[in-house]
Formats: sequence, structure tokens, C-alpha cells
Amino acid sequence: MDLLDFARGPALVVAIAVFLLGTAWRLVGVLRLPRVPDLSPAREGAPSNAASIWHANLRAMWPRKEFSASTRFVTLNGYVFHIGLALVFLGYAPHIAFIHRITGVSWPALPDYVMYVAAAATIISLLLALGMRIGSPVRKQISTSDDMITWTITFLPLITGMAVTMEPSASVLAREVVLYRTPLAIHLLSLELLLIWFPFGKLMHAVLFAFSRGATGVRFGHRGVKV
Repeated sequence: MDLLDFARGPALVVAIAVFLLGTAWRLVGVLRLPRVPDLSPAREGAPSNAASIWHANLRAMWPRKEFSASTRFVTLNGYVFHIGLALVFLGYAPHIAFIHRITGVSWPALPDYVMYVAAAATIISLLLALGMRIGSPVRKQISTSDDMITWTITFLPLITGMAVTMEPSASVLAREVVLYRTPLAIHLLSLELLLIWFPFGKLMHAVLFAFSRGATGVRFGHRGVKV
């Protein structure tokens, strides 16, 4: 068993298990938190809880106009990162083939040039985010080791993935033998490291954000506060 066999076999099984069990554990922990009942009557015309949850999650997708001038670049950079990462992970043909081997589910891939642009934009957005974090005294002060670990673990699959995109994806999929086994193994191991870290670091916000925004929306909606 070489490094690629290990990455495709035991390491992948462990990473997926930790990801699924850890995410479920965090969700159960959040959902089991004690809730203090709000005994006050709802304001007249208060929306339903479902409407408050939906509105709070939708409204938080863009800052209010009072803050948009100062946060516009940060917001746009965040969108570039998240959209670019989704395109790279879900649109690149070898990634779709990888998901298909695990789940049996597949879909049409995007052209390679779209993936290259998306990957480059995602890497640049991550570097800009790091620069803003360490270049701002306030952001630097409130940053923790979790922020830096999460940034690094997110960056590694992107940069190692770019290192193995040496030929068109059609050629990669048509070949039965992997030519660059060690670079591919390192790329896969970096993804598995991200999966293992996901439930325990700030990457978990990808799951928890809807719950936190929804809880805030329900609380504000009950009091008649416009969010």
C-alpha cells in the first residue's frame, strides 16, 4: 500500500466517519441546548416563526445600506470565495467522478477553463481575507488559533489541487493508471484533513449559520424588530 492507496482507503473512511459523526454530534449538542421560554406576548402583526427564520437568513446575505460602504469589499470577497469553492468542488470533472465513486451520484461537469478561473479567484480571495485579517489591528486582535488553522486547512486542498491539474480533465478520466500518485495523494489527504477538522473548527458555520440566524430572526420577529 503506497500513500495514494492509504489516502483512497483507510484515511478516506476515517475522514468521512469523523466528518459525519462530528457534524451530527455538534448539531445534536446545539439542538439540545436549553431554551428559555419567551413569556411576553408577540407584538401585533409579528410574523410567524417560519417567516422570521426565512427572512433573517435571506436578509443576512447582504449588509444593510448603512454599513454597505464600509463592508462592501469584505462581502464581495466572501461571495467570490464561497461561489468559487462551490464551482471547483462540484463542477470539476475529476471531483464529480470522485463523488460518484463514493455515493453513486453524478452530474454534468463544467469546462476546465471555468474551473481554472474559479480556483484562481478562490485562492486570491483567501489570500485577500488573510491579508485583511492580519493587516487590521482589530481583526488581528480578535483572531484566534482556530481562525488561522481553519484558513490553512481550507487553503491546502486548493493549492495542492492546482498542483495536480497538469492536463485536461478528460485525459485524466480516460486514463486507468494515475501518473502523479504522490501529488494526488497529498491533495486527497489535505481534503481529508479538512473533513476531520470541519466539525470542530469554524468551518462548522457552514451548517450552524442557518440555525443561529433563524434563532435571531424568531427572537426579533416576536418583539416586532425589523431585521
